[in-house]
Amino acid sequence: MTGHTSPGRHSGPGQEPRKAASIRDVAQAAGVSYQTVSRVINGHPNVREETRKRVEAAIATLGFRRNATAFALAGGVTRSVTVLTSNTTLHGYAATLQGPEEAARAAGYSLGVKVVTPEDDLDRTISSAAAEGGGLMVIGFDRLGASALRRVPADVPCAAVVEAPPHGRTPPRPAVWADDREAARTATAYLLELGHRTVHHVAIPTSDGTRRSAGPRAQGWRNALEQAGITPPEPHGGKGWNAQAGYDEGRKLADTPDVTAIPCGNDDLALGVLRALHHAGRSVPEDVSVIGFDDAPHSGFLTPSLTTVRMDFQGLGRDAFGLLRSRLENDFQHPRSDIRRHRADHPRKLGATDA
Repeated sequence: MTGHTSPGRHSGPGQEPRKAASIRDVAQAAGVSYQTVSRVINGHPNVREETRKRVEAAIATLGFRRNATAFALAGGVTRSVTVLTSNTTLHGYAATLQGPEEAARAAGYSLGVKVVTPEDDLDRTISSAAAEGGGLMVIGFDRLGASALRRVPADVPCAAVVEAPPHGRTPPRPAVWADDREAARTATAYLLELGHRTVHHVAIPTSDGTRRSAGPRAQGWRNALEQAGITPPEPHGGKGWNAQAGYDEGRKLADTPDVTAIPCGNDDLALGVLRALHHAGRSVPEDVSVIGFDDAPHSGFLTPSLTTVRMDFQGLGRDAFGLLRSRLENDFQHPRSDIRRHRADHPRKLGATDA
């Protein structure tokens, strides 16, 4: 599977999104030092009137905003990043966070985390995070994270890890994502190769709040069936990420005798499905094949062990930090390409859950 990067929406063909003006940009435009600009901003009396007017004109022309990031930049690069996320416990989120934590430490940056909830005033939360200086990194795997990403002001340095966008569309800000659409197609094709006549799917929620069949992993499942000439059954799930959600959907599937193969949107859903099948007296892998997604640490220690798709969330997190760092440091060149490879194996075949 591949991971992708996007520099964000362009303001014109071949143009990068315009960076917010820094105090050094103002200094260059006014022909003075950044210390002089700082004195003008802070109302210091020891500045000639002519110089003050020139600096103020440059501020107005460049649209320079007086905020925490700007003041910190007066003394150099602001070496801090705040991550906005709606979850820190699910494996995909926690592993993604590990990427920027490691990269920030190596680069000498401090890193903070703000957890957003449905009850939060998103604009206020984002404004508070931005006021701390540095840049923002958003984990936009779900609807709340995607909404937060859309609300980050254009002049705030930002990068994101997102759910794979629909073909032909790019995220609103610089972002990285994994091609889990192709990974899910591969997992489903693997189940068909085992001899299953059809494959049922338990989906994770989508990041845009659309129907459960619209997420990239659900699309990959559907594509594999259609390529094999099989009409996809109605997908299940789409309401939650945890084992309880998987158990609830698994109970429905367990009552249908012709259900013999179930790929799940993540490993926690698969855990719940396995439990539901066990309670219904259906054996795994003898009666039903189950595949998870993400390769969470517990997946190899279940009984039976879970076949799953391995995702390099840490690599995505590191790359998103690199994109953000390139916007905080003008002289930092983040390795860039249209397609960045991230490790994501074919389904890990441990044998126990394959019928």
